[in-house]
Amino acid sequence: MSATVSIVGRPNVGKSTLFNRLIGRRKAIVHDETGVTRDRHYGESYWNGRNFSVIDTGGYLPDEEDVITVGIREQVHLAIDESDVILFVVDTETGITTLDRSVAQILRKQDKPVLLVVNKCDNEEKRMDGVEFYGLGFDEIYPVSSISGIGTGDLLDEVVKFLPEEVEEPEDLGYPKIAFVGRPNVGKSSLMNALLKDDRCIVTDIPGTTRDAINSLLDYKGETFVLVDTAGLRKKAKVKENIEFYSTVRTDRSIKEADVVVLLLDAMQGFDEQDKRILREAEKFNKGIVIALNKWDIVPEKDTNLLKEFQEYIHGKVKTLDYVPIISISALTGQRIDKVLDTSKAVIEERKKKIPTPELNNFISKLLKERQLPVKRGKQLKIQYAVQVKANPPVFKFFMNNPEELPPNYRRFIENNLRESFGFEGVPITMVFRQK
Repeated sequence: MSATVSIVGRPNVGKSTLFNRLIGRRKAIVHDETGVTRDRHYGESYWNGRNFSVIDTGGYLPDEEDVITVGIREQVHLAIDESDVILFVVDTETGITTLDRSVAQILRKQDKPVLLVVNKCDNEEKRMDGVEFYGLGFDEIYPVSSISGIGTGDLLDEVVKFLPEEVEEPEDLGYPKIAFVGRPNVGKSSLMNALLKDDRCIVTDIPGTTRDAINSLLDYKGETFVLVDTAGLRKKAKVKENIEFYSTVRTDRSIKEADVVVLLLDAMQGFDEQDKRILREAEKFNKGIVIALNKWDIVPEKDTNLLKEFQEYIHGKVKTLDYVPIISISALTGQRIDKVLDTSKAVIEERKKKIPTPELNNFISKLLKERQLPVKRGKQLKIQYAVQVKANPPVFKFFMNNPEELPPNYRRFIENNLRESFGFEGVPITMVFRQK
C-alpha cells in the first residue's frame, strides 16, 4: 500500500497548483474563484525511490461563506485520519489569516508529520516575507512557488523522509478479489454481512491492504474469494462534499485492488452520475463488472418485466457498457445474494478466456466479408492478422494498414461481434490496432 500525503489549507492559497506540480501533470482545475476545485483530485507521485498518493482537498466545500470554516476544519480532520503526511499550505501574498490560525491550531495537536508550505515565494523578497509564518508555531517552513516549481524539489525531499517505512503487502494468496462499491447507504456492508453469515460460506478475516478496505476470505462452492468492502469514514462529517470526496478516494482504491467490481445500486434510488463514474473507472482499469440492484424486496409490482426495464434503463444511460450483467438482490432478506457470487465467478472465468489464434482469424475473415472495411484516402483498409496477446484481462492486437484511419464505429462493430461470438460478459475488452 502506498503512503498518502494530503494537501490542506484555506481556499486560494494554491493547493491545486501544488498538487499538479507534485503529481507532474495538470489534473486539477486551477482558477482564482473560491471553491472552483470541484472534481476529485488525487494522483500518484514518485520521488527518491518512493511511490505515494497525493490528495488535494481543494474546494470540496459549499459556496456559502458561513460553512467554509466548518468545511475546512472538517477537511483537516479527515486528512489527519486518511494521511501519513500533511502539507499545510499558506500564501505569502496574503499573510497569516484567522483561518490559517484555526487550521494550525488543529494540526499542532496531533502527532502526524505536518510540513508548513509557504506558497507563492516567487523571488527572494517574498521568501523573506514568508518568515512571518513561523508565527503559526511550527519549527520549520518550506517556501515554494507552485507555479514555477521553485522549492518543490526540497519539499519533496522532506516529504519522503517523513513517509512511514514501506511495509510488505500481505502475501497475495492468488484468490480472486471481489470489491463491493457504490454510493453511501446502498447496502454494501449489509450485503457483505449477509454473504459472510450465509452458512454455505466459510469466512476468515484477513488484513486489508489499504486503510480503507475490510477484506474477508470466503469459501463458496469449493472456491475461495477475497471480498473487499470499502469502509465508511470514521468521523461523521457535516459537509456533504467532504464525505463524497473521501468516499470517492476509497472507492477508487478498492476498484484498483479488485478483479471484479460489484456496483451496488439502491433499486428505489436508481442510477446517477456517480454510479456512471464508478463504472467508467472499473472499465478504465479493465476490471470485471457486475451491477447488483439491492433492496429488491421493497420494489413494488414485482413482475418479470421490471428487472428488464431496469436493465434497459441502465444500459441506455451507459450504452458502451451493455455487456455488464445486472442482477436484483436483497441484502436484508438474503434474496438471491448467492447470485452475486455466481455472477462474479462467471465474470472471473470470462476474464481469463483465451481465443485460439486460428479461430480468431477465421472470425475476422467472416466479419470482413460481412462488412467490408472502408476506403480511406483512396486506399482500402485491411486487417491482415489478429491475435489475443493477453488474458485476464483480455487484450487483442490487430495488424492492419493505416490503423489510424480505422473509424470508431468499425471498432465498435468488431467488439460487438467479438462479444456475440465469444462471450466476455462483464469484461472490458482492449483492442489494439497496429501497422502491419
